[in-house]
Amino acid sequence: MQMGLDFTLVEELVAGVDEVGRGPLCGAVVTAAVILDPSRPILGLNDSKKLTEAKREKLYDEICEKALSWCIARAEVEEIDELNILHATMLAMQRAVEGLSITPKLALIDGNRCPKLAVPSAPVVQGDAKVPAIAAASILAKVSRDREMAAFELIYPGYGIGGHKGYPTPVHLEALARLGPTPIHRRSFAPVRAAYEARGLLNADVLLS
Repeated sequence: MQMGLDFTLVEELVAGVDEVGRGPLCGAVVTAAVILDPSRPILGLNDSKKLTEAKREKLYDEICEKALSWCIARAEVEEIDELNILHATMLAMQRAVEGLSITPKLALIDGNRCPKLAVPSAPVVQGDAKVPAIAAASILAKVSRDREMAAFELIYPGYGIGGHKGYPTPVHLEALARLGPTPIHRRSFAPVRAAYEARGLLNADVLLS
């Protein structure tokens, strides 16, 4: 039995777009856009959160090999703090679609809203569990960001970043309060702002302006 999404749903020159990293307290928000090749199905595609790390890594390589076009993009911490996380995510999605080597006839965006694009687009709520191209994009984005968080674990030891990937877990919040923020922490997020203020390093009014 074939596991994963039905590849009879793959439409020609339709890009799937997804993001990873809206909720974490640190690191970039990472997006991906993927145009799958209907003639080269990738078995086992699914929402990246429903796959094991080993399965995601395997599918990552297969997607990069078989997709007609793919692009991984991002919005940096500084952009998140300046624009807010929603607008930074839209910017990163825009960059992913614009980075495709083939112009799609339609971009399907995971979620309930679309970035401003030069091609037609439509949102798909829980699209990473419904649309193969969005599932593929979710895998590329998650694997890429997870690898980056594992690297940050070595640069900023003590926070457990490689484990929680920047999300506000009890371990992360405790380390943030004890060790203070790092340069990759998002100053506009409340727990990080509080950690700065506790050290008298930043004025909350400045951060919120």
